[in-house]
Amino acid sequence: MPVKIRLQRHGRKGYAYYHIVAADSRAPRDGKFIERIGSYNPNTNPATVDLKFDRALYWLQVGAQPTDTARNILSDEGVLLKKHLLGGVKKGAFDDAEAEKRFEAWKKDKENTVAKTKDQLLAEKHAKTKERLSAEEKIKKARAAEVAKKRADVVAAVAGDTSPAVEIAEETVEAKATEVAAEVVEQAPAVEEKVSEVVKETAAEVTEEKQATE
Repeated sequence: MPVKIRLQRHGRKGYAYYHIVAADSRAPRDGKFIERIGSYNPNTNPATVDLKFDRALYWLQVGAQPTDTARNILSDEGVLLKKHLLGGVKKGAFDDAEAEKRFEAWKKDKENTVAKTKDQLLAEKHAKTKERLSAEEKIKKARAAEVAKKRADVVAAVAGDTSPAVEIAEETVEAKATEVAAEVVEQAPAVEEKVSEVVKETAAEVTEEKQATE
């Protein structure tokens, strides 16, 4: 039975992740498989790989053929290198200790590379965040300056403005004063007549009291 090491798609639209499986090459891509040997998530940066190293190596040693993408993942994880080193041991090119030494050296170099990549990505993220905050701060300052200018213009207008709005307000006050004066003038004759009546009544009362006394 020909066996392939390939990826099975999972997840939702726009956010796919994959299981790394050993499956019959005649089975559908997302169908029945023999063994799941890991997972691959390309949505992270860098991509996240969780691989059962020994099982992946076993399937390669018994003749399983990886797809192109699976081969790249296995190579990046060192499975293909390990298989190559074990082949050299079988041929007598070097012993197990040398093979393990070479593999550990490669692994250490790989870890250092990954660490540098992560540090670089983190530094770039911090730089972008700082740049975004700086841009937002500039926008806030520009808006604050604009608001301050508008407030200053309003204060200046109120202090010595001859704008139509102020003129209209002054005209309204003058009109109201004129209206009140007119009302006072209209009421003046009635007031004078009332005073005259009171004077006449008082004079009559005084005359009556004088006559009664005599």
